[in-house]
Amino acid sequence: MPPAPELISPRSPRVSAARRLAKRNFRGKERLFLAEGPQAVREAAAHRSEGRAGLVELFATPEAAERYAEIVGEARAAGAHLHLADEEVIADISTTVTPQGLVGVCRFLDTGFEAILRTRPRLVAVLAHVRDPGNAGTVLRCADAAGADAVVLTDASVDLYNPKAVRASVGSLFHLPVAVGVPVERAVAGLRDAGVRILAADGAGDRDLDEELDKGTMGGPTAWVFGNEAWGLPEETRALADAVVRVPIHGKAESLNLATAAAVCLYASARAQRAVGGCRSVTV
Repeated sequence: MPPAPELISPRSPRVSAARRLAKRNFRGKERLFLAEGPQAVREAAAHRSEGRAGLVELFATPEAAERYAEIVGEARAAGAHLHLADEEVIADISTTVTPQGLVGVCRFLDTGFEAILRTRPRLVAVLAHVRDPGNAGTVLRCADAAGADAVVLTDASVDLYNPKAVRASVGSLFHLPVAVGVPVERAVAGLRDAGVRILAADGAGDRDLDEELDKGTMGGPTAWVFGNEAWGLPEETRALADAVVRVPIHGKAESLNLATAAAVCLYASARAQRAVGGCRSVTV
């Protein structure tokens, strides 16, 4: 039989402290955020920054602790304190409709922008004016899958640690460097000085992605700038880029949503960079 819960009341001080992390001002003050579900908790337990584990505490129902015993073991090995709690407590902390029984409290893990530049990145996603947390997390996941070296969220974009953004990243938040709060002008200037070509993704762009691939211009270090879900990139941001590129629409669809367009663009760069003569093929 699984052990009895040790935290019964949602009014417990530890439960109250975790619940407050659903609000941005408390996250910023404590520099802690919530990660829900087995995949996110597993990645948080494995993450290390400056010699410290990313996971600080783990709240779990007895049933979830038994079902995900391996993940709970990894969390405890990382030094996280385990709180066994009943379903009412987990539901009180969780921001999902159907909690999976595991909620982790994690340390902030964003990276300084200058530290990213020192790595001489070859593929970067820049989120400028992206306000929807689900889209931000999904783009981060796409960047991770495409092998990007970093993600940059500008100061006009959503909070990286919004629970919806964390959930949408499905653990990718813990895989690659992410800088936050960077003015878009600084992001573009810094990346350009690091030898990175800046491409703005926009449905009204004067360059066609397929044509750029055919011309062989996509094999070098590249940063893609993605804009707001509703109105795209403002003119002043497009003007900062070396080129404004559209994803061609071959069918009758009016447009692509942000995450889909980001996936297409990032994978186009990833493929070009891995081709003969691409910047990654030189280093592999």
